[in-house]
Amino acid sequence: MNETQKILWNKIKNFELDEVDSSLSFTDRLARENGWSVEFSVRAVLEYKKFIFLLMIADHPLTPSDQVDQVWHLHLLYTQSYWEDFCEHTLGKKIHHGPTKGGNKEIDKFTNWYEKTKQLYISVFKYAPSADIWPSSKIRFSEINFQRVNMKRNWILKKPF
Repeated sequence: MNETQKILWNKIKNFELDEVDSSLSFTDRLARENGWSVEFSVRAVLEYKKFIFLLMIADHPLTPSDQVDQVWHLHLLYTQSYWEDFCEHTLGKKIHHGPTKGGNKEIDKFTNWYEKTKQLYISVFKYAPSADIWPSSKIRFSEINFQRVNMKRNWILKKPF
């Protein structure tokens, strides 16, 4: 990282998503809505920040892991935090989220971008991203059949392999 990038990384890393006076913090909500532990959610938030940093310095499009994308989706719901505090005041740039349009060409495109993201991650941070947050492309793009489920009304049973 050059000096400008180090300054930007520190600004992003130190950006606080949790409001101290909130009964349900961003990280708590992230954990609850994804069935994650708070510890895993804290790690996912850091990986989200790394991904945003990579977006800021990359000269090509990138794709997040699903776990990082879940953090991004939630952050987008906190509109003032995302658009004003983060994009405008911290990054100095609007970062838009572009979902897939579907189809095989899109799968190929996003798979390529995901691989480039992980390569850039290694190049910048000097270590491989954790596989539980940044799984292989095969897992990333095959385990995508999600539905929102009310856990008070439904039981979830894991399929046997």
